[in-house]
Amino acid sequence: MNTATMIKLLRHGNQLKQTARTGWVQRGVAHPENVAAHSYGVAFTALLLAQIISQPLDLGKLLAIATLHDLPEGLTTDIPSPAWRFLPAGSKTATERMAMETILDGASFAPALMAYWEELHAKESMESRLVHDADKIEMFLQAIIYEEQSRNQHLSEFWHIPHTFYYPESQAIYEELRRRHDALNG
Repeated sequence: MNTATMIKLLRHGNQLKQTARTGWVQRGVAHPENVAAHSYGVAFTALLLAQIISQPLDLGKLLAIATLHDLPEGLTTDIPSPAWRFLPAGSKTATERMAMETILDGASFAPALMAYWEELHAKESMESRLVHDADKIEMFLQAIIYEEQSRNQHLSEFWHIPHTFYYPESQAIYEELRRRHDALNG
């Protein structure tokens, strides 16, 4: 692969540093994290969760999936989940797949990275399910941190519908975060 293609890929990853997490902006968080910060949080959370769950995992695959999970948002931006309900079913995944294909265009290793990304969306492997758990735990943790910093009552809507996780270890962490939210806002 030539260096121009590699620089193009690196720039797409770098774009996540400029892409704010829209859900926080919509809820009045003054200085919200960007997608790159969230993606790091998901990878770190997945790494830690892998240490405490009982099932054996492929750590390389886990971290690859976590690293790539929001890469399309460098092109699509972070469109919050409430907005997707107004679009046809499956359009979010289809749009993000096209973005991934655009981002990876010209890379000799595109099929391998695309396979990790597709695995995330299939939600069939232990690694992909743990990344989904890590993604939600990281979001709930960030909500608690923003609530502690600002007492922003708009963040309470994240907690209205209880979330169910794939792994009991993830569920236990969520339940503790939920308990802390309730204590903070009780």
